[in-house]
Amino acid sequence: MRTRLLFAGAALVYLVLGWLLAVRYGYLMGDALSRVQAVQAVLFSRDPHLAAIGFVFTPLTALLELPLVALSPWLPALTRYGVAGVVVSALFMAGAVVQVYGIGVDRGAPRWLTALVTAVFAVNPMILCYALTGMSEAPFVFCVCWGVRRLIRWVRTDDIHDLITAGAALGLGYLARYDAVVPIAVAAAFVALRSYRASRGRTRGDRLAAGVLDALILIGPGVLAVLTWFVTSWLLTGEGLAQFSSAYGNAAIIEQSGGAAQQGLAALGFSAAGLLVLAPALPLIAPVALALGLRRRDVEVLVPTLVLGSVLAFQAYAYFRGATFPLLRFYIAGIPLVCVYTLQLAPPVGAPPARRPGRNARPRGAALPRARAAAALAAALLVLSLPLTALGLAEPTLSVQQYALRSLFTGPGDTAPTVDTERRILASFRTERAIADYLDAQHLPDGSVVTDSVSGFGIVVASDNPKQFVIPSDEDFITVLSDPAAHGVRYILAVPATGRGAADAVNRRYPTIYENGGEVAVLELEAPNDGQDQPDWRLYRVIPPRG
Repeated sequence: MRTRLLFAGAALVYLVLGWLLAVRYGYLMGDALSRVQAVQAVLFSRDPHLAAIGFVFTPLTALLELPLVALSPWLPALTRYGVAGVVVSALFMAGAVVQVYGIGVDRGAPRWLTALVTAVFAVNPMILCYALTGMSEAPFVFCVCWGVRRLIRWVRTDDIHDLITAGAALGLGYLARYDAVVPIAVAAAFVALRSYRASRGRTRGDRLAAGVLDALILIGPGVLAVLTWFVTSWLLTGEGLAQFSSAYGNAAIIEQSGGAAQQGLAALGFSAAGLLVLAPALPLIAPVALALGLRRRDVEVLVPTLVLGSVLAFQAYAYFRGATFPLLRFYIAGIPLVCVYTLQLAPPVGAPPARRPGRNARPRGAALPRARAAAALAAALLVLSLPLTALGLAEPTLSVQQYALRSLFTGPGDTAPTVDTERRILASFRTERAIADYLDAQHLPDGSVVTDSVSGFGIVVASDNPKQFVIPSDEDFITVLSDPAAHGVRYILAVPATGRGAADAVNRRYPTIYENGGEVAVLELEAPNDGQDQPDWRLYRVIPPRG
């Protein structure tokens, strides 16, 4: 009952705040809104089909948005403001709060410590941000926290149910973010070694078999998720890993943006700074937690270290190699890591629940006498780190996606040098909504407007009539784009052929369309964008066929 109340309370708070942030203040994240548009295309486009969900992003978040987007004809904010994504992220982050709480309960940590650590996790500014914005970080954080919790239990209980659940959690995590493939592999290696070492008294062959079998149980759901998504993407698009190989994937975006922002030592410096912003107490708490675990012979401390630590290490390495972006959200795993370490400083009490303890179940070791004092000090550090995280998120050089939120708490007389940029960030997609309203007011028939959703998703998702658009997920998109007049197209939406616009299908088919209509259309409307880093739009009227 307690966990249900905790989940319901956290979910309600996140849902209310997320609605206000999206609908009242208009703060929308492009990745989240584009997922909602893809789901809208599955249900309400000219050519509705499940493959329209897209293969650049992993599918979990979008699939869960399907029943919500289905209600958008009656509640337009679900798509227009991306509220469908907000609902999904709020529920998953509330689930992550429950998992952090459950780790403390399973360990038998003092109630005050479990409650305090759970509260600090729930109100951490970064956790709040990604609970409210519909991004895939919330499902990913939930899945890795769930996997960590059940692996910690398995270390002591050797219960096959815990191992199966941990594998399912991490496999589900891969369907939320590609990053999960690293903790899946690391966790499998840990499980194999743990089972081998715990099976003393048996023959070497039996110990090897036990380790391999347990590792296969853990890794099985993850392998199934990876292969299913890879094969499905390859069969439908010809690309198994569209995130890395397609014109809309990470590598293409980095190239369109002029190359990696940083590489080498500078990139490692950003990764370290980002981790310190999100988890300022981690450098102080982690060594103590690991040292106490070593003295206690407490293998439990290795679980968060390997699972959550591998996520952070992978992100730092990817940015070091110039394969990703300088975004704080990639280091969000540091927050549950420091919270779990704090709970593990408390003396372990009793045994975690188990349906069927295995033959390798082990009692917990004796607690060190000063462990409670260390846990109390770590909890105080966690509380004190919250304002430091809030300050870091308000720093434009570190937090390019979050710093604009500070303008919600300042008055009109604010003279900060970044205030204009912050307000433009909050105005992102306002111009796209205005264009959608302009087109809707003309009551156009189906297939009247051609746009590439790489830039135009904000217009399509805000429209009351998504069938009026011809978009890349439509089977006849290339045919219509090649001869728009013959197919009854009235308008073409164009963006500059720079940055992300270089990948825009309209620009690739008509390289000069933004400047002069590409000899197929004449300028009808120009809309300079109110949003920061958003493209200026030109609406071209298609020249009708002669005769």
